[in-house]
Amino acid sequence: MVLYEYPFNEGIRTMLRLEHLFDRLGQLVARDAPVDHHFALATIFEIMDVASRADLKSDLLKELERHRAQLQSYRGNPHISEAALDQIVGRIDHAFDGLNQLQGKAGQALQSNDWLMGIRSRIGIPGGTCEFDLPSYYAWQQLDPAKRRADLMGWIGTLSPMAEALQVLLGLLRDSGAPQRVVAAGGQYQQSLPAGRTYQLMRVRLDGADGLVPEMTGHRLMVGVRLMRPDADGRLRLAAEDRDFELTLCA
Repeated sequence: MVLYEYPFNEGIRTMLRLEHLFDRLGQLVARDAPVDHHFALATIFEIMDVASRADLKSDLLKELERHRAQLQSYRGNPHISEAALDQIVGRIDHAFDGLNQLQGKAGQALQSNDWLMGIRSRIGIPGGTCEFDLPSYYAWQQLDPAKRRADLMGWIGTLSPMAEALQVLLGLLRDSGAPQRVVAAGGQYQQSLPAGRTYQLMRVRLDGADGLVPEMTGHRLMVGVRLMRPDADGRLRLAAEDRDFELTLCA
């Protein structure tokens, strides 16, 4: 099964982009090849670029505080497990405290590292990090993988509070939805959304063996999914056939 997600607003869009970058970073750092650590460093710079929004940190803190207040209101409810509630609130508190203690924007501490910023200024230039352009960076790439990984982990440490906050918030958002099995008649599906409830994320899970790609749209009144199939040239065409898939709306 292949999972696709569609954000309904710019805030969730930014969070999903950062989550994607952090996931890629984790995979690259675990490897040993110099080229993997080169792209790990490039990913760190991408995270800094995406996280440079002036209000991103405050938005994440507000969201964590909102979830904490909502969960605390469930105290004393006989249908709620206090142990599970304590665990979730504890995760929110830990993420909030870590992000709140972060000075400035994510990665701001790295901007005072002239060596890193020299690499950042050239890494977007095609071939701009060759050994004759950045010999010190080339020398770093020849170090033992464990030493390179230790350096990367130190730099990633300045970004970790944001990664933890994203993990908690997106986890709570995804858990808020209940999956349902629906049918796209003739390859198309539409569903009206109830008034008074704001959805933030749509999730579509398809059988990868079918070779289908969803084109997803959504706003406060309606969501739509068109199931497409690539032709021989890679162009997407509507799969004009009835297909069922799993749909989850997260509020």
